[in-house]
Amino acid sequence: MTSNPDSTPTPSVRAASVLVLSRGLFHLIAIAAVTVWGLLAWPLPFPGILTGLGFLVLSVLVWALFLSPRPVLRTDRFGQALVELLLLAAAVAALLDFGVFWVWAALFGVAAAVVGFLASTPRR
Repeated sequence: MTSNPDSTPTPSVRAASVLVLSRGLFHLIAIAAVTVWGLLAWPLPFPGILTGLGFLVLSVLVWALFLSPRPVLRTDRFGQALVELLLLAAAVAALLDFGVFWVWAALFGVAAAVVGFLASTPRR
């Protein structure tokens, strides 16, 4: 088989895909943190499981509507950034409630916000 030189991705395309992938990983960690917080913040079995599943459904729904690579509800960059910052703030609050040292929670929030900003910035 011959290799087509046009099919290799350019470094800017590769960097953009790495940013989108890492943004998705930060979103996945945020959704997991909010879900686990919902499970553990209330006594198990009944209210804890109900709130954990409720927060999971709510956060995945918000992600799918506004933050996914192909969102159902398209908003401008500012609306998308607001929803993303709210999701990340909920994850940071959940990490702080778990007893994670505040510096690590703040680093997670800042790193996720920076990656989200860089991934959503249009390329020229």
